[in-house]
Amino acid sequence: MLIEYDARAVRTSVALVDRAGVADLDRPTPCAGWTLRDLLAHMTAQHHGFAAAARGEEGLDAWRPRDLGEDPAAAYRAAAEHVLAAFSGAVAAEFPLPELGVVVPAARAIGFHFIDYVVHSWDVARTLGLTVDFEPELLEAALPVAEAVPGGRARTVPGASFAPAIAWTDGARLDRIVAMLGRSPVWPD
Repeated sequence: MLIEYDARAVRTSVALVDRAGVADLDRPTPCAGWTLRDLLAHMTAQHHGFAAAARGEEGLDAWRPRDLGEDPAAAYRAAAEHVLAAFSGAVAAEFPLPELGVVVPAARAIGFHFIDYVVHSWDVARTLGLTVDFEPELLEAALPVAEAVPGGRARTVPGASFAPAIAWTDGARLDRIVAMLGRSPVWPD
C-alpha cells in the first residue's frame, strides 16, 4: 500500500507543478534559500535517484540535479513517471541511498520518498498560494513516517533533508506533518 500512497503523493505534486508558470519559477519556497526552480531541480533529481536505487544502482550520477530545460514542468512530469514506473516494476530488496551513505530496505526507502512528496507537494502548493488536499488515509500513513524521521543535530547541518521540528498544536494532520519536518504551517508568515 505504501507504493500506492507514494504514487498518489507524486501525482499530486505533478498536478501542482503543472499549475506553475514561468514567472513562478523564481518565487521563494518554504525550503530555505530555494526558489521554485531550485525545488523542482531537487525533486526531479530525487525521482531519478530513487528510480536508480529501485534498480539497485549505487552511483551518485542519477541523484545529481539536471537542467530542467525550457519546460520545467514537463521535465518534472517525466521524472515523476520514471520513478513511478521504477517503483511499480521489479524493486530491489534494498535501496542504496548514496546521498545518505546507507543501504536500506526497499519499504523504508519508499517511505522516505513518500514523505518527501507529501511535504514537497505542500511546498509547491504554498509557493503558488494554493492548498493541497490529501485523503485522510494517506495522511494517516504519512504521520508515522514523519514521526520516524530523526531529529537533533542531523537537522541543523548544511544540506539536511529537513529542518528542526516546529512546535505546532493545530489538529490538521498535514500541518502537523510539515511542522514535524521543519516547515511553518503558516508559511509565508
